[in-house]
Amino acid sequence: MKPVIQDPIKSSTEYRLPRHVAIIMDGNGRWAQRRHLPRFAGHRAGVAKVRELVETCAESGIEVLTLFAFSSENWRRPVQEVSLLMDLLWTSLKKEIRKLHKNNIRVRFIGDRHAFASRITDHIDAAEALTAENTGLTLVVAVNYGGRWDILQSVRSLACAVSTGELDPEQVDVAEIESRLSLHDLPDPDLFIRTGGERRISNFLLWQLAYSELYFTDTLWPDFDQKAFRTALDDFAGRQRRFGMTGDQVETLRNA
Repeated sequence: MKPVIQDPIKSSTEYRLPRHVAIIMDGNGRWAQRRHLPRFAGHRAGVAKVRELVETCAESGIEVLTLFAFSSENWRRPVQEVSLLMDLLWTSLKKEIRKLHKNNIRVRFIGDRHAFASRITDHIDAAEALTAENTGLTLVVAVNYGGRWDILQSVRSLACAVSTGELDPEQVDVAEIESRLSLHDLPDPDLFIRTGGERRISNFLLWQLAYSELYFTDTLWPDFDQKAFRTALDDFAGRQRRFGMTGDQVETLRNA
């Protein structure tokens, strides 16, 4: 598969890859339960699948991969499961970051870090610092993240800027809001994938997914292999992205 990264409208007849893929990795617990294993076994299997997908994206030429690892609502899960998830996050950071750095992958984390123990935030900070200058795939990990929280942080920043006179109310526009969001310096996701059979976006990147192509699959995350990912990419490549225009307009721009 030859990667083609370009304007979503002026695409060629070559295979068109998304620049940015965002994924809700759903189904770890059900995967484990179907095998009569504890739910945590599913989360461990899910981490292995993350490793595989990161390698695939890096090799294919996809620019950004954003993964929803832990939502702000996940704190409602059983205390023991949350504790195990935190331990898994910590150990995964310790284990994987050097390999990611060696492969020129830039790692970023988005979400409210205040709820995490210092042992986790220290590793998050170290991972970002170590990989900050890397120029390959950007891997964004959303932890304790919510789309409403993201927008709220932007609005609060704007309110502060207006109150101090830095901005006039009339200057508050889409660009000002976007400039204060977590992914302000990255392209919006072209393709959103959710595994596990649910058909909702669950408070993930609410602003940024406005024009993303949505792809839902019944495949549970630990079973989402390279073949399943290729199926999602094939589906994306076959769609016509109109961004409010008509199909004829898109074809005219594409052929210009």
